[in-house]
Amino acid sequence: MSGTSMTTRAWLLMLPLLAVMIAVIGWPLADTVGLSFTDAKLVGTAGNFVGIDNYVKTLTSSNFQRTLTTTTIFAVISVFAEMVLGVLAALLLNQQFYGRTVLRGLMILPWALPTVVNATLWRLIYNPEYGALNAALTQIGMLDAYRSWLGEPGTALASLIIADCWKNFPLVALIALAALQAVPRDITAASLVDGAGPFARFRFVILPYLAGPLIVALVLRTIEAFKVFDIIWVMTRGGPANSTRTLSVLVYQEAFSFQRAGSGASLALIVTLLVAVLAAAYAVLVRRTAGSTA
Repeated sequence: MSGTSMTTRAWLLMLPLLAVMIAVIGWPLADTVGLSFTDAKLVGTAGNFVGIDNYVKTLTSSNFQRTLTTTTIFAVISVFAEMVLGVLAALLLNQQFYGRTVLRGLMILPWALPTVVNATLWRLIYNPEYGALNAALTQIGMLDAYRSWLGEPGTALASLIIADCWKNFPLVALIALAALQAVPRDITAASLVDGAGPFARFRFVILPYLAGPLIVALVLRTIEAFKVFDIIWVMTRGGPANSTRTLSVLVYQEAFSFQRAGSGASLALIVTLLVAVLAAAYAVLVRRTAGSTA
């Protein structure tokens, strides 16, 4: 069979999938693009064509700039903490000790919990009247009185980052733990014989095997953190004083709370473009990492 006929057959086999993708993704995306150039409301007329006015207003808006800063802070700190905690947990669980299998199973639980359930649990922990965090800190003398952790702009974002890290660091730990299983034991034993300390052994023996999988985890978690919505909406709805409002929350408020469908569509496309740029940058990083380790 010639190469041309095989290519034709491959495209014919892919046609049902392509049709589904166009119907599910392509058409709504095209409709959103068209909507972003209008001043349409969520309920009412289709709106008038306004060109790129929605994009200009969004990009020059102080609300957008503050929200982008908040989103970046949330993503950078939470992903960094999750990577560090995940690697440390993986190194611990890779050791031989009694109850290791049970601990590995328990570690999956935070990640397996639905995000809404996780957010609700942390809201109860942070509750200013009967929260477990206030009770614990008061009893050990670190607090004189209960605080509203989610009600103060200075602590709300940090509280959300902690909740997000607790939820997602097990994913990084599982990826790192799987990579640790591939480290040859003879290399590790040889480094011990050569007198390498724990940090040197991690840096020169273990880390090269972890680099590729950790890049994958970094890609997944950065994209998810940058477009985070559910945990923030359940816990703070972007408050107090918009101190925890991220880009996804701003999109929701613009399109549904304020019912500005055209402006919300343009903002959603800007967020999509930012995430696509992140994904492309990480794809290049993954290829370079794979090429250097090949």
